[in-house]
Amino acid sequence: MKNETNVRSSGLSRTKFITISVLVLSSFLGTGYFLYAKSAKPAVKHETTKPFYTDIVKKTVASGSIVPRREVEIKSQVSGVLNKLFIEPGDLVKTGQLLAKIQIIPDVVQLNRAEADLKAATINYNNAEREYHRNKSLFEGRLISESEYNKVVLDFELREQQLESAQNNLELVKEGASKNSGNVSNLIYSTIDGTVLDVPVKEGSFVTETNNFNAGTTIVAIADMNQMIFEGEVDESEVGRLSKGQLITMKVGALEDESFDATLEYISPKGKEKDGAISFAIRAAVQLKEGVFLRSGYSANAEIIMDTRKDVLAINEGSLKIKKGKTYVEIAKGNQQYENREIETGLSDGINIEVVSGLSEDDTIKKIYKDSKKKGKKTEA
Repeated sequence: MKNETNVRSSGLSRTKFITISVLVLSSFLGTGYFLYAKSAKPAVKHETTKPFYTDIVKKTVASGSIVPRREVEIKSQVSGVLNKLFIEPGDLVKTGQLLAKIQIIPDVVQLNRAEADLKAATINYNNAEREYHRNKSLFEGRLISESEYNKVVLDFELREQQLESAQNNLELVKEGASKNSGNVSNLIYSTIDGTVLDVPVKEGSFVTETNNFNAGTTIVAIADMNQMIFEGEVDESEVGRLSKGQLITMKVGALEDESFDATLEYISPKGKEKDGAISFAIRAAVQLKEGVFLRSGYSANAEIIMDTRKDVLAINEGSLKIKKGKTYVEIAKGNQQYENREIETGLSDGINIEVVSGLSEDDTIKKIYKDSKKKGKKTEA
């Protein structure tokens, strides 16, 4: 009886051991399969595309600003205090229109010299006048010849003119204006027709005269706003493809919905270095639009057409593969099967590129994505 019980107990223990072993093994195999399935890469299904016909336009962009073709800074001819302004920015003015009046503050040295010249001229005039009247009586009494009398008359007239000149000069030094001569230097007039852009001084400000040693104070800046130009810069890698007369399309930052046409009229023969790069200045004549006012100093970007291809076979530039200086695409040859084919490319606009040879519009090519985490990658060796 005891032996039978031991045998039965031994059988149960063996069955329990086998059951546990099967469960452990199943768990281990299941975990391994799960990890393998998780680590296995899913089959990649590539997207395809076909060549297409389109226009390709090669452009470059130049940054710059809009400025008037003709802008004039009007300065003072005398030093003094700005007494009165007759205009303000935005006003339209005509040539010869009065802009400002200056109150003269005479230079002490010049004033003393002018007063001394006037005193000397007065003395000379008084002496000449006495001689004139004396010799006139002698000539009328036939006591002197006509030639002697004429000399006295000429000297008197010269002294009279010198006196008048000395008086005018003193008035100009003190007041900036001469009543007799009509010369007025303390009044500022416009020299062109245009729009007042800026009045950098205020009434009561001191201004200095323009001379050989001093640029003088700018009273008013005036420009013709009917003739505007674009001034910008292009990189040295692009300047060789530019030529006068090229069409430019401009976008003005302050006028988002407006674009303007312009014609390239100047390319600088000398480049300037900025931040380690060489750029060349360009200028273009802007075609104004009726009802749209361009302000001086507007920032603008100009698109310059470098080259154009009309209705050519093209592909997306991202579908290219470059290896050892040669250009390839992957041609579909079956279900998700591809082979490399070398092609010749032409003009690119940065998105699409012209296909010169090696492809037809019936070919199917594989799309290549630049982001390697997506569906593929554009390769270059």
